[in-house]
Amino acid sequence: MLPTPAVTVPAVPAAAPVPFLGILMLDTQFPRPPGDIGNPQTWAALGIPVQMHKVQGASPAKIVREADPRFVQPFVDAARALQAAGAALITTSCGFLAAYQDLLAGSVDVPVVSSSLLQCVTVPRPGVVTIAAASLTPRILAAAGVPAGTPVQGVAPESEFAMRILGNDPHMDIAQAERDVVAAAVALCQAHPQIESMVLECTNMPVYRDAVAQATGLPVHDVVSLLAQRWAALPA
Repeated sequence: MLPTPAVTVPAVPAAAPVPFLGILMLDTQFPRPPGDIGNPQTWAALGIPVQMHKVQGASPAKIVREADPRFVQPFVDAARALQAAGAALITTSCGFLAAYQDLLAGSVDVPVVSSSLLQCVTVPRPGVVTIAAASLTPRILAAAGVPAGTPVQGVAPESEFAMRILGNDPHMDIAQAERDVVAAAVALCQAHPQIESMVLECTNMPVYRDAVAQATGLPVHDVVSLLAQRWAALPA
């Protein structure tokens, strides 16, 4: 019997990992309807692959109300982990993390968009709607490059939107939350009729973008629309 000839099977090169948008997530349990940065459907609708990295213990109150510095290093570590896993762009699930834009950006080798506030420098005559006006300090605004004198309007502290999110409540009346955000946007326009662009600071507010635009008649910018633009501009 003749020996069976050896068969050489060519090696199949491993598939390159698919780049993704990495999201540094606060430790939350409040509802995240489609449009929210933390809802996967938001990104599926845009065709953007995502991975989310939750920073344990980083509650909305700890980050927004207390600006707890103990979480800075965990966010840096999470950003590095996302880059190591293949993130091509990194963002956060809280606009107040604009305070650490330079630190986060300097910790990784991929672009970082810490907050919707970063676009205030590029849109015409912006006004900002935030979840907590009292906590959005000049230091945070300056870290995001927000032009001095930019008007800021917070949702009412006792509103459904603010109380449920900052309280990290698992239940929220979404219809009422929409009314709360719209009311803040309308109040901003009434107090500052010179503004030409609406910037929604909070990453939970893109859910209500269309309602805000309809109520104010202004172009509305938020973190989801900003990230869609930045993702599209990445090198192929």
